[in-house]
Amino acid sequence: MPPSSDSSKPEAAPAPLALLDRDHSILAFNERVFDWARREDVPLLERLRYLCIVSSNLDEFFEVRAAAHLEAAGGRGSDGPYTPASFRALSEAAHDLVTRQYALFNDVLMPAFARERIQILSHSERDAAQRAWVHQYFEREVRPLLVPTGLDPAHPFPLVANKSLNFIVQLNGRDAFGRENDIAIVKVPRVLPRVIRMPDKLSGGRTLAVLLSSVIRAHLSELFPGRQVGQFSQFRVTRHSDLAVDEEEVNNLRTALRQGLEYRHYGQAVRLEVSASCDVHLADFLLQQFKLPELALYRVHGPVNLARLTQLVDLVNERRLMFPEHKPVWPLGFPVDGSLFERLREGDVLVHQPFESFDAVLALLREAVHDPAVLAIRQTIYRTGSDPELMGLLREAVRRGKEVMVVVELKARFDEEANINWAEMLEGIGAQVVYGVVGLKTHAKMLLITRREGRKLRRYGHLSTGNYNPRTARLYTDLSYFTSDGKLTEDMEQVFVHIAGQSRLAPMAKLLVAPFHLQKAMLERVAAMGEAAAAGKPARIIVKTNALTDEQLVRALLKAGQQGAVIDLIVRGACILPAQLPGVSDNIRVRSVVGRFLEHTRVFYFCQGEEEQLFLSSADWMSRNMLRRIELAWPVSDPPLRQRVIDECLVPYLYDGCDAWTLGPDGRYTRAEDCIGPDGLRHSAQLALAQRFAYPRGL
Repeated sequence: MPPSSDSSKPEAAPAPLALLDRDHSILAFNERVFDWARREDVPLLERLRYLCIVSSNLDEFFEVRAAAHLEAAGGRGSDGPYTPASFRALSEAAHDLVTRQYALFNDVLMPAFARERIQILSHSERDAAQRAWVHQYFEREVRPLLVPTGLDPAHPFPLVANKSLNFIVQLNGRDAFGRENDIAIVKVPRVLPRVIRMPDKLSGGRTLAVLLSSVIRAHLSELFPGRQVGQFSQFRVTRHSDLAVDEEEVNNLRTALRQGLEYRHYGQAVRLEVSASCDVHLADFLLQQFKLPELALYRVHGPVNLARLTQLVDLVNERRLMFPEHKPVWPLGFPVDGSLFERLREGDVLVHQPFESFDAVLALLREAVHDPAVLAIRQTIYRTGSDPELMGLLREAVRRGKEVMVVVELKARFDEEANINWAEMLEGIGAQVVYGVVGLKTHAKMLLITRREGRKLRRYGHLSTGNYNPRTARLYTDLSYFTSDGKLTEDMEQVFVHIAGQSRLAPMAKLLVAPFHLQKAMLERVAAMGEAAAAGKPARIIVKTNALTDEQLVRALLKAGQQGAVIDLIVRGACILPAQLPGVSDNIRVRSVVGRFLEHTRVFYFCQGEEEQLFLSSADWMSRNMLRRIELAWPVSDPPLRQRVIDECLVPYLYDGCDAWTLGPDGRYTRAEDCIGPDGLRHSAQLALAQRFAYPRGL
């Protein structure tokens, strides 16, 4: 029968708009970082550093994101976004980026270094004296640490650690027992430097270096006396490294994670890198050993780990080939001398890092430690790095008899071991250490100090968009917010109580807390802007975040934009919202700013007519941040401080014409070259801020 023409039959709902692919968006971000390595206006050592950053980012991408694609490529679980086709598309994009990385390294950067009389010498380029020195270095420093493994039934393929340097060697002739085992593996210990500087007396006024892989390659035959070395290749395998611990099934999370760290280096193989000249037979043998498909093989024209070439930057350390040194200024909101507590009683203080110094955070903690009126210090620890000053202050606080509570996030990816060590040290001296809430990461950044003032207790708080890490505070843009506001610090107190006691979170006066309120509050504010626009009122949304991958928030933004709200999104990394799609997202612009400093501030701005709301946050607009982490967002209510955030963190980035990229509806980014200042020039937001804060105080 023909289909019914009954017009009363409801039409099928249209399929939801397909959003952009998150993993391709991550690779697109690395393309923008790679562009800094290509830029001729960037100092040479910094170009190499950016190239190394791309390689390090790709390592983490494969360690965290590749396993699901591989599973789908092997026919194991092809539901959702992971399919054989997605694996092929992602692999092609990654292969293309890696190929261009090595082309830039070999054809552009190395010749540029040679013109500066800086060179990495291959074996064929070394003269007799240099070869003799390399041989002595090999015999003294390298050979004693190498134990080649010849493969046979009694010597199976060795367990190769994640991202370690190794060699595969094909041997001719027979071994000491008359057998023809023809494959050997040489594992290279991590303790050996990858870049070795040659003595000045052999360098002829130049800066010369050799790679560890080149040193070993030149002496492979000496590792196999009585055998002939045939084909060989360096290789490196990348493994899935995202620790998974079922917190419901373990009695001690710290112990379980420490045990898990022992196996992280030996997880599922996800990528294999070999020399471009690697024999097909050897490459196929390695793929078989690691159970990897052909697309997981990366043939590279150079060292298999470009990320380790940051050692060359440190060896050369030539200031004229680096960015001018950036020196953060002491925060303008705090006195150079005098009590920070006294200043905070007058009002809140905002510190914009790295233009203003992170030292203010340490100064506040230092004052609290040495002030006998301070009774308690509570702090979250996510990534502190190896700098001991902050932990030293907490230790001193315990020694002075103050109540110290530290929430240590043991599951901070790739910082687990450092955080476990800090936790054990603090516990060992009597601090109260807790590990957050089961099933949630504690990503909130807060420091709370309780001080006796007369007959009352007063709290002083610090909230931040970034980590308590003095090193990254010089490299990342972040906002530190200092306050003695009673409502805000009471909220912070209740969050600490909730984390430690697992009790129900008390109602909040000012803080928005994930996973309880934050996503809902942002959805409500986005919807309110859309409704205002639909009613004919001016409505504006500006969100600055590191990533935008939460589907609920993305679809809410799309709807608000369709209702007439004007939306600007400043998203440094992955973004799944297709901007400027006709009829769908015409009112939404997405920009990414990739500059000298890593953009890290999270700012959420909503304006309806004359009414403004602005929030700072530790959270990106990602599902994991909204639903699987303890995160904080807090309002900036003081009008001058709110205007300062707008002037420093939003407006300059919306008009950046040097370091900004614009996202198109197809997921491609193009340079934002349409932003020209009143002087007819394009300006960098970060450079403008650095220059603004470099002026002498008071001008």
